[in-house]
Amino acid sequence: MISIDPKVQDERDNYKLLIGSVVPRPIAFVTTLSADGVLNAAPFSYFSIVSSNPPMLSVSVQRKNGIAKDTARNAMLKGELVIHIVDEDNVAAVNETAANLLPHESEIERTNLTPVASEAVAVPGIQESKIRMECVLEQAVALNDAEQRPAADLLIVRVVRFHVSEELYEKGRIDAAKLKPVSRMAGNIYAALGDMFTIERPL
Repeated sequence: MISIDPKVQDERDNYKLLIGSVVPRPIAFVTTLSADGVLNAAPFSYFSIVSSNPPMLSVSVQRKNGIAKDTARNAMLKGELVIHIVDEDNVAAVNETAANLLPHESEIERTNLTPVASEAVAVPGIQESKIRMECVLEQAVALNDAEQRPAADLLIVRVVRFHVSEELYEKGRIDAAKLKPVSRMAGNIYAALGDMFTIERPL
């Protein structure tokens, strides 16, 4: 085994080890509203479930040169966001929203995605997503680098409304094969669902 001390590497080298090791990663496609009402949208693969009671998710938004990105800034300002699950049918459009735009520019305008009104929050969702979750911000945690400079914003959010396409939903469960989720690998590589198998949990 190769032993690597992260303290002797730069951020990019640690980044490459993390994204190459923690795979596959689900992708959260997040919409937020700016102070001026601009609909911001961006994908994030530092994304996971936190709790089911209450239903909570986490999204970590890396900062750029210590400056919070639009998604984190808007979520902290408004306290609301909508998280969508990325799938094979929308991944190309979602990828377009990863472009570096100015805060007053909406990434949605680069795509053919359709904003749709939410029920429990003011932030619109995206109609083309098979699953979207309206969320409120529970906590934002600023994470610092080794020099104690702001490096990321960890958003912990509570789901206040689920929207699930009828074709996926049966008796409270989601059909993963019909969802066709897409996950993030390293670099520009993505992965589809692939083979599934069953292992019984021990009693």
